[in-house]
Amino acid sequence: LELAFARQSGVNFLTTGALAAVRQRLAAPERFQMLKEDRLWADLLSSMPMCFNLFGDLAGDAAAAQRAVRAWWPDAPSGPVQVRFEHSPGRRDPAFLGNQSAFDVAFEIDAGADTRAIVGVETKYHEHAAKEAPPKPVALGRYVEVTERSGVFVDGWREHILGTDLQQIWLDHLLVLSMLQHPSQRWRWGRFVLVYPAGNPSFASAATRYATLLRERSTFAATTIEELLATPGAMNRECISAFRE
Repeated sequence: LELAFARQSGVNFLTTGALAAVRQRLAAPERFQMLKEDRLWADLLSSMPMCFNLFGDLAGDAAAAQRAVRAWWPDAPSGPVQVRFEHSPGRRDPAFLGNQSAFDVAFEIDAGADTRAIVGVETKYHEHAAKEAPPKPVALGRYVEVTERSGVFVDGWREHILGTDLQQIWLDHLLVLSMLQHPSQRWRWGRFVLVYPAGNPSFASAATRYATLLRERSTFAATTIEELLATPGAMNRECISAFRE
C-alpha cells in the first residue's frame, strides 16, 4: 500500500480493535525496539499486521483476553491478562538474553502474590524457516547458559539447532526460559507458542523437528492460525469472520 494512504486510512487492519491496538502500541515505544512502521501500516503480506489483526481485539477488552487465554491454554495460571505487542521484558538486558529478541505478542497474566505468567507468541505467515548463521561466541555463552539451566533440551541439541532453520525458534523460546530464570523470580510460569498457517509446510516441519529436541515440552507449543480461530469461546465472531475472509 502507499504509505501515507495506509497510515491515514488504517486499511491494513480488519477491525477497529486491531487498529486501536496498533495506535496504542505506537504511542508507547519500548527501549531498543525494532518495530518497522512501514511494514506494519502498509505491507499486506507481513506477519506483523497479521498479528495485530489476529489478536488486536483482545488488547482492548480485558475480559475477552482472559477468556481467550483460558480457551487456548487452559493449563496456564488464571488471572487478569495484559496483551502486549512487539514486546520484550528487556532488550539488550543481560539478565534476559542480552539481545533484541521480542515476542510478536505476549499475554502476561497476573498470577497473584506479585508474580506473573507469560505466553510469548511468534507469528508467521508466508515466511519459511531459513537457516541462520550461528550466534557469535560472546552471545552464544549466554544462550547456552539459559538452555542448559532450563533442563528441557535433549543431549546433543547444539548440532541440531545452531546454524540451522531451527535457530530462530530456539532463540524465541529462550526468551521465555530466561524470564523464568530471572533473578527477580517475577515469572513463575511461561510458554513460547509458534503460530503459523496450516498451509505453511516449512514452519509445520520446523515445529515438529524442534519439539523432538525437548525432553520436557510444557514451555513450548506450536499451533496453526486455523486452530486458534476454531477454538470455542476464544474470539468474537466479527474478528473470526473478517480474518478468515
